[in-house]
Amino acid sequence: MTFNTIKSFKLEFDGPVDAVYASSEILSGKVVLELNGDTKVDSMKVLGRGVATAHWLENRSGGMNAVYNDYTSKISYFRKRQHLIRDNGELTVLSAGRHEFPFSFQLPEETLVTSFEGKHGSIRYWVKVKLHRPWATVRKIKKEFTVIEPIDINTPALLAPQAGTKDKMARVWYRNFGQVSITAKIDRKGYTPGEVIPVFAEFDNATSRSVVPKAYITQTQTFIARGTMKQKQAVVATLSGEVVGAQRRETWHGRAIKIPPVGPSILQCRIIKVEYMLRVCVDVPGTSKLCLELPLVMGTIPLHPFGSRTSSVSSQYSVNLEWLRMAIPEQPEPPPDYSSVVTDEEAERNITTPCPEEDLSGIMEHPLRAFVQEFRFRPPPVYCEIDPNPQPLNMRRRCMTC
Repeated sequence: MTFNTIKSFKLEFDGPVDAVYASSEILSGKVVLELNGDTKVDSMKVLGRGVATAHWLENRSGGMNAVYNDYTSKISYFRKRQHLIRDNGELTVLSAGRHEFPFSFQLPEETLVTSFEGKHGSIRYWVKVKLHRPWATVRKIKKEFTVIEPIDINTPALLAPQAGTKDKMARVWYRNFGQVSITAKIDRKGYTPGEVIPVFAEFDNATSRSVVPKAYITQTQTFIARGTMKQKQAVVATLSGEVVGAQRRETWHGRAIKIPPVGPSILQCRIIKVEYMLRVCVDVPGTSKLCLELPLVMGTIPLHPFGSRTSSVSSQYSVNLEWLRMAIPEQPEPPPDYSSVVTDEEAERNITTPCPEEDLSGIMEHPLRAFVQEFRFRPPPVYCEIDPNPQPLNMRRRCMTC
């Protein structure tokens, strides 16, 4: 049987070309075989695979006799096989023309890991078809498909605000120039590509030099093999602020940094991880950069407009209202008893004293903080025996018995 009896040998998936899959879903398609003449076939089988691989080489000795250490690790997520033409010891004769062989796999119910291509590793899913014929080389087709495991950001862990404070003494050699501090907060940890992150931050420059505040969204790819780790970092978005002069303070009231179209976080694979971070930094001339890191998770299911404790509209367009809401506990406090209302001086002291339950660390300015406290602890109006709105003296009194 000559090789040219096969006119066409193709593998086609059902559904759209850009379809993506997740765990427990059905992957189906067909193998199309077009023949110029009658063809004898031993067997034809289709194999579905999902594998994560990390691999790199490291040079342990220089010169002409270089020695490389091979670091390789693999994880198999699924392996399924289906016989389209079974090898039962007899040849199968296919007539000339077009033949279609449908197949289908159910992906494992266990959580799969999102498809990924990196410098030192990959997470790939594919279907391979092998056609065995007598006295001929094995014909193979391989076609990859994309898996995106959903990450729903509408969970308590990913809706939790992220905040932090960091400071550093700026010095050159043995001379101190003063201290620089950063305090920053964002409304939640989970986002989806295309969203805007409002950054609330305060930069306190107590040095004798001007500093420049900036913010970055970074992606870190981590590859693990044989107990060794390899990392690759990239900046995917930037935000620059105005210069903060010496002995001055600058505040960001929700400065926006937009997330570009990046891949989702990969946190469930043992050998490959993709993590994101919001880094709020200050460039200090003459010394190293001061950076505060707030972790991010890139999800695939965006914030629900209703039914979660925030909404996509409020998070992007009503950032000041959202910031207020985060300063109030999840369970609102009941109004105080009338007997607990004390003198005006003590009431005013309650208004201006920061709430001990949540240390805002200076992110919010004092007038805003005072407004939040006034909203929570405002006492009932003061009773007075003098009528604040007396009737005019020239008005005729009305007889109550008429």
